[in-house]
Amino acid sequence: MAADYYRADSENGDYVDDLSEEALFMLIIDLNGADNTFVVVQPDEDEPAWFASVTVLDEGGYEVVRRDTSRREHDVIIETSINQIAGDLTKWLAARAT
Repeated sequence: MAADYYRADSENGDYVDDLSEEALFMLIIDLNGADNTFVVVQPDEDEPAWFASVTVLDEGGYEVVRRDTSRREHDVIIETSINQIAGDLTKWLAARAT
């Protein structure tokens, strides 16, 4: 199911609607191990079919989870480059519109 509208929410309450790669990068760079440990992107609808999350790891780096039940996708990766995460997630999000 394609989403016409989605948003990213971080643990500290920051959010961005229909985010760009740059906005996603900024949300991720603001993550820390104390009080803002994750960002979740999902459609703005009841019972969304997909989501992506980025979580700060205690040992350094980020865990990236991408799940789309309608396409039977569930990926979990560890990444250290915020540029790589933002770019990959932007492409993944664009594919949700098809």
